[in-house]
Amino acid sequence: MLDLNQLRCFVTVAEELHFSRAAERLHMTQPPLSRQIQLLEHAVGTALFTRNNRVVRLTPAGRTLLPEARTLLRLAETAGLTARRVGLGEAGALSVGFTAAAGYRFVPEAVRQWRGAFPDIGVQLREMVSHDQLDALASARLDLGLLRPPITRDGLRSRCIVREPLVAALPQAHPLASGDTLKLRDFDHVPFVMYSPDDARYFYDLVARIFSRYGIAPRYEQHVSQIHSVLALVRAGLGVALVPEAATSLRYEGIVYRNVTGLAPARPVELHLVWREDNDNPILPRLLALLLQGEAGADEIPGASGGRPD
Repeated sequence: MLDLNQLRCFVTVAEELHFSRAAERLHMTQPPLSRQIQLLEHAVGTALFTRNNRVVRLTPAGRTLLPEARTLLRLAETAGLTARRVGLGEAGALSVGFTAAAGYRFVPEAVRQWRGAFPDIGVQLREMVSHDQLDALASARLDLGLLRPPITRDGLRSRCIVREPLVAALPQAHPLASGDTLKLRDFDHVPFVMYSPDDARYFYDLVARIFSRYGIAPRYEQHVSQIHSVLALVRAGLGVALVPEAATSLRYEGIVYRNVTGLAPARPVELHLVWREDNDNPILPRLLALLLQGEAGADEIPGASGGRPD
């Protein structure tokens, strides 16, 4: 195995072609420098310099070794610097999961912030439903999740990062689209595109609970798992729907959005940041601090049992 100090001595002598000047550059005396070159030549198994009282030259083996030695020294220096920066949370990589709906508005803005604040940190984004994110967090395949509550794994911490209202999505020609706002009772016995109770459990439970609380009974026409699928069916005229406000970023032709009054709470849709308590990635605290700035009012919640999220 080649010794980095011996390689450093070799490169310096090769650049100076003079042992005294090389020793001066290395802040050492000439005899120890000569000894380091001899040790390297022994390790390589051939002479690297021809030298007499007046001239020092590289041998063919020395000329071959020189660019490789420079590369090794540069890699060693870069590796140390990279390791130090990773340890300080200034470089490295982080894996982040997110639900499809989080990608409508929150994720693009968050990515812009990350890239501006931490240009040397790589972020691997993975679109996953909440249940799969919880599994990935528990098995350390994700560093951070952006998902819907409840949090169903021990050893996780959670912070609500977004609360947003539900809005009505309607075909442009629908009779309810003529007003500026809607009331919950406007949905009673009206054809409605609903979320799947299996594949979109969070939104199914949320919307069904609201209707049940107020005694509203829409006529469920279809059950689908993704918000963009809900909107596609609304556009097709199969019914109206309640979607998170972020979905208004999806500009579907033929769909209008209307505010709904009388909801309590007014912003029932939650998006949580979730991470493992024992995650030792030094980047994570810095990214959390960036995402949570201005979110001092949000609650940090230990992992707790609950139903399956979307």
